[in-house]
Amino acid sequence: MSLADLVSKPKEIAAHQTPLKTVQLDGQVVLKIVQHCNDSLPNLVTGQLLGLDVGQTLEVTDCFAFPANVEEDTEEDGASYQLDMMRCLREVNVDNNTVGWYQSATLGSFQTVELIETFVNYHENIKKCVCIIYDPQLSARGNLAMKAVRLKDAFISMYKEQKLVGKELREAAIAWKDVFQEIPIKKNIESLIASVDDLVAEQAKVSVYHKNLARQAQQMATWVQKRRQENVARRNAGEEPLPDEDPVLFKPVPEPSLLDNYLLTNQISTYSDNLNMASTQALQKLFVFESFAKSTAR
Repeated sequence: MSLADLVSKPKEIAAHQTPLKTVQLDGQVVLKIVQHCNDSLPNLVTGQLLGLDVGQTLEVTDCFAFPANVEEDTEEDGASYQLDMMRCLREVNVDNNTVGWYQSATLGSFQTVELIETFVNYHENIKKCVCIIYDPQLSARGNLAMKAVRLKDAFISMYKEQKLVGKELREAAIAWKDVFQEIPIKKNIESLIASVDDLVAEQAKVSVYHKNLARQAQQMATWVQKRRQENVARRNAGEEPLPDEDPVLFKPVPEPSLLDNYLLTNQISTYSDNLNMASTQALQKLFVFESFAKSTAR
């Protein structure tokens, strides 16, 4: 079963006339796509994109992978898996609107008839659907090779009408570069900010623990001193001294788990590394552009 068959009936999203200008990817989406595609090498894989259509921006807030053996499954199995995933996401209040799909590619080899057919199937219900293309091999060289593409509306109309011969394409002024359109990707740092906020909350728990521990130690020292004074008086009176410890009065302060702290720190480290790589690439491009502009101005 082809990917085009699997997604021939995606969840409907209202079409808007506002042109799509930007695709906004949450940090977790980028990480999920990269991990899925890298872990599946040398096989090429695909998955579903979920999110919201907000004016000129398509917000991709989550994604999930299609099974590796989807090509061997029946059409009913593929559709059942997709519906089950949508149902589970809806039950946990996660955005479950289909906005497109992602797939891995090798050295930019994604311009295929199957990709066009998948776009046409999506376009029936999702006018602004996109495909996120990720190239693991190019990314392994140090740059995150990820792009958002879609079919141009004029080409979709010609394809649906099967007007694909040279004369018809020339009359419609459609050249080879008018098939695909790349949409700028904005990688959202909200996940990084949210992780930092969560880490601050976890560190506050640890701080409260140490304050409670210090307060209890001070209270225990005061109590022990008072008890010793009381025992001196009891000995002078010929009475048996009382114990210097009271297991009921001072219970151990429960220490919070550091697991969430460790996990959040790892997440922040990963997000920061990705942002650092992206900013480095941007600066490199800026320097190259400035050098090119100066050379052409001479």
